[in-house]
Amino acid sequence: MSAPPSTASDGGLIAAHGKPATIHDVAALSGVAASTVSRALSTPGRVNFRTRARIEAAAAQLKYVPNAQAKALSSGRTKAVAVLVADITNPFYFDIIRGTQLQLKAAGYTQLLVDTEESEEVEANSIEQLLQTADGVILTASRLSDEALTLAAAKMPLVTINREITGVPSVLLDTPTATNQALDHLISLGHSQIAYLGGPASSSSNIRRWDALSAAAQERGVEVLKLGLLLLEPTPELPRPTLWFDSGATAGIVFNDLIAIGMLQRLQARGVRAPEDISIVGCDDIFGADFCSPPLTTVTAPVEQAGRVAVSMLLSQINPTLGTLPRHQSVLPTHLTIRGSTGPAPAQN
Repeated sequence: MSAPPSTASDGGLIAAHGKPATIHDVAALSGVAASTVSRALSTPGRVNFRTRARIEAAAAQLKYVPNAQAKALSSGRTKAVAVLVADITNPFYFDIIRGTQLQLKAAGYTQLLVDTEESEEVEANSIEQLLQTADGVILTASRLSDEALTLAAAKMPLVTINREITGVPSVLLDTPTATNQALDHLISLGHSQIAYLGGPASSSSNIRRWDALSAAAQERGVEVLKLGLLLLEPTPELPRPTLWFDSGATAGIVFNDLIAIGMLQRLQARGVRAPEDISIVGCDDIFGADFCSPPLTTVTAPVEQAGRVAVSMLLSQINPTLGTLPRHQSVLPTHLTIRGSTGPAPAQN
């Protein structure tokens, strides 16, 4: 067994022999046999969860790359890239999938599409299986913890979309800026009590939007009430109009277009008119947002471009010999598209 790793001058860990870490270095750091490390990284189900977590943490610290994976990094062994989406039925992902597909096809790669079902467990298991079948992974709306994503990025080339973690390459849609534009739009229409109907608590996009919106509301001297979803999946069936009525808000900004369109339908069924009685702003500008009734005011983002950029960033990791300088992060601008679902605040009696 090799000597334990030493501490580099910059505070990082290096193998004692000064060369790229080997399986024996990982074994020494995690306190197990090299054969156990091999099993944990190739067939995780055969190793105890706590032991596997310790081995994965050691491998990440040492930036250990298994031989088979190292060959894949340099040669593009499978010529396949996996794209993981949280819910394939959500129209938001259609343009991302189109963008990644076209960009991968142009580069001579095959796209593997995986629906993670809004499940952290399904996502984690899928990544483990893809270590042997894909050259890299693009994660959209990941439900994994920061630690789990960092470990995954240490094992294989990986890019996230709409998730910001230090050390993990990412493509971000700047929806917080356009959400603030939506706030200014509603204020200009005379709305002073505005609600935000948020998405899943674990959603990074949801957290970023609310932080930006609440700060902007405080600066502008208006009240924004945060109304959370009672279930996990952001679908049209979730909105509960009573939340809006009880809050006294005359306008609302909604986590995504699916929920916003669901709100329009439920409000209409109760005789509440938009925008005469209440104004609604969505986010994503999905297919159908412009011909629902009324057409939805929403945040428009370059979603297909996000997929293309994510592929370019991933391929620069997979094929460093191409000379393309890998990017750590790309932020794409968004804007507010005004349609018929927003209007002047109703007159107060």
